[in-house]
Amino acid sequence: MSSVLLPSSVRWNDLAHPIVAGLISVIVNYGGTFILVFQAAKVAGLGPELTASWVWSISIGVGVTGIILSWTAREPIITAWSTPAAAFLVTALATTSYAEAVGAYLISAAAFVVLGLSGWFERVIRLIPSGVAAGLLAGILLQFGIKAFGGMSVDPLLAGLLIVTYVVLKRLCPRYAVVGILVLGLAFLLLQDRVDLSRLTLTLAAPILTMPVFSLNALLSVALPLFLITLTGQYMPGMLVLRNDGFRTSANPIVTITGLGSLLMAPFGSHAFNIAAITAAICTGREAHEDPSRRWIAGIAAGVFYILVGVFGVTLAAVFMAFPSTFITTLAGLALLGTIGGSLASALSEARTREASLITFLAAAANISLLGIGGAFWGLVIGLVAYATLNGRLPQSAPKSAVAFGASGTGPN
Repeated sequence: MSSVLLPSSVRWNDLAHPIVAGLISVIVNYGGTFILVFQAAKVAGLGPELTASWVWSISIGVGVTGIILSWTAREPIITAWSTPAAAFLVTALATTSYAEAVGAYLISAAAFVVLGLSGWFERVIRLIPSGVAAGLLAGILLQFGIKAFGGMSVDPLLAGLLIVTYVVLKRLCPRYAVVGILVLGLAFLLLQDRVDLSRLTLTLAAPILTMPVFSLNALLSVALPLFLITLTGQYMPGMLVLRNDGFRTSANPIVTITGLGSLLMAPFGSHAFNIAAITAAICTGREAHEDPSRRWIAGIAAGVFYILVGVFGVTLAAVFMAFPSTFITTLAGLALLGTIGGSLASALSEARTREASLITFLAAAANISLLGIGGAFWGLVIGLVAYATLNGRLPQSAPKSAVAFGASGTGPN
């Protein structure tokens, strides 16, 4: 990153932590959920070239939109592909042709552009009480914290080394705890020859344009579910991650720009990208930087790393996926500990809303799945019903000025 791109107020020693946070979020995304994209491509019968085009389109799109949004808002707006949508496509592409799926991607993306321009989604976000939002985030992230320690049963040496190192560094130099476990973990894996980079060849990805086919079947069986799953499973919790860490960027430009990006990249294979939730929390919390006004750099860094992966297509994605699952889950869980703790503290801090927030936390942690919709949505619905019942009224909208696009993220952390 050149000093030409960075304001003079940003010192070079401010860069290390947000850049590492951005790198970890990218590693966790590719190492944790990207396998779903390859599974969906296999079900669709795509060859290596079309699969590489899918990787290229989604990685470049995520990177560019994340950089634009983070730079414009000066907040860590992390974008990602829709993980629940990728899981849905593993089944849907078995009965839908690839050209029809591309047509469905375009329709879903256009719907998000309209949603962002309408301003409706931002009005809904403002209705969610802060305690309920914090409880939802803590519940979503809880499994990641549990898996960080659950790795002790699978790979005790690796997981134990990361956990002990994290605790020691938290005591001695807390700012470098996450950086330390990333570097030490990678060094440990290389020394044990558990990550084979000897056959790595950097091959440029070549995007391939697929002409879309529009059909009523694809509209109802792919486009509509894709829109609803992405809205409830990604955009909603993703915006609440930002709100929980004190950032007040409006949802409207985020939905609009990611929708436009998805619209442009759909003909090359990208199914949908959106604001991130889990991996965003790695970049929006205190672990990324003590000063909230410096955390936007993590969004820029993550975007750059996504673009690098996209340029080299499947090659680098395969490297991230080659990391042992214990390394990915432990790294993610430890990086999110601060966010989980802060969310729980915020959720339970106000006595009047404590029980509704606790119900939201438990419902989200239960990861309920009904009607093909994931746990984040149902946790939020249950929490809002509990809030309305216990307080005798529906949540009230927050002041519009509190969510202006580009506002400084200086809220509670």
